[in-house]
This record gives sequence, C-alpha cells and structure tokens, in this order.
Amino acid sequence: MESLAIWFAENLGKYISAKAVVFIVSMMPILECRGGLIVSALLNVDIVQAIPLCVIGNLLPIPFLLLFIDKIFNLMRRYKLTRGFVERMEARALNRSQALENGEFLGLMLFVGIPLPGTGGWTGSLLAKLMQVEFKKALLAIFLGVLMATVIMSILSYGLLARLV
Repeated sequence: MESLAIWFAENLGKYISAKAVVFIVSMMPILECRGGLIVSALLNVDIVQAIPLCVIGNLLPIPFLLLFIDKIFNLMRRYKLTRGFVERMEARALNRSQALENGEFLGLMLFVGIPLPGTGGWTGSLLAKLMQVEFKKALLAIFLGVLMATVIMSILSYGLLARLV
C-alpha cells in the first residue's frame, strides 16, 4: 500500500494540488484514509488540513457502496472477466464476517478502524452488506472506524508517536 501511495504522491502531485491528491487517494479502495495520510505526509500537507480531507474522501463512497454493492456485484458476476474478482471478494468478506457476527457493530467498527491490509471502509461496506447489517448501523460503525483509523494513521504517518514519547 505504501508504494502505491508513494506512486500517487509522485505522479499525481505533479499535475494537481497536494490537497486534491490526498482527497482522491482517500476515496480509493485499498488506500483509503490510510493511504491519504501517507500521501499527505509525503506532500507536506499540514495534518490539520489532511485529516478532514482524508475522512471526507474515505467516507464519500461508503453510502453508495452500502446501497449499491450488491447490484454492482450482480452486474459484474455476469461477465467472465470480473466474475472471479467478485467471488474472491465475497468469499474473503464472508470468511471475515463469521468472526464479527456476535458483536456486529463493534466488530465492524474495529474491522474498519484497525489499519491492517484488507480492512477499511470499502471492505467494511461489503462485509456489512453481506451480513445484512442495517444501513444506518453500518454507516455509523464504518464512520467511527474511519475516524479510529485516521487517528492511528495520523500518529504513525506524521511521527506524532515519537513526539509524544
């Protein structure tokens, strides 16, 4: 993920403002706010400006994903080229959903909030949809998870941990 964030910082940063790069990267699957904060540190965007850009960028696609992911996946399943991708994503999410079933809200929030590979708002949205979590409940859990991930990644990306210790 870090190398992808670096690529966006180096290449997009030449053509558009650093803040726009941070916002765009934060909207992308896999990178999300985690990648946005890495990019913002690389492009010297002030943390006070970077955090809202990353949070808003990360959250912007979430309601649409929660509402339409099943329709999008059904459409993608029709084509041989994208069918395997959809099946892998669903299998991966279902595998992770079994661990979250008991504490649905807290589990979803922690899944999104703990910055590990394969977690985040996009995968959390898919998971919520597959687990049939109520829209408002899923949206709130994902929102809180994104805030949690933002705090953790801000500490790591901006070296705040070293300053606190």
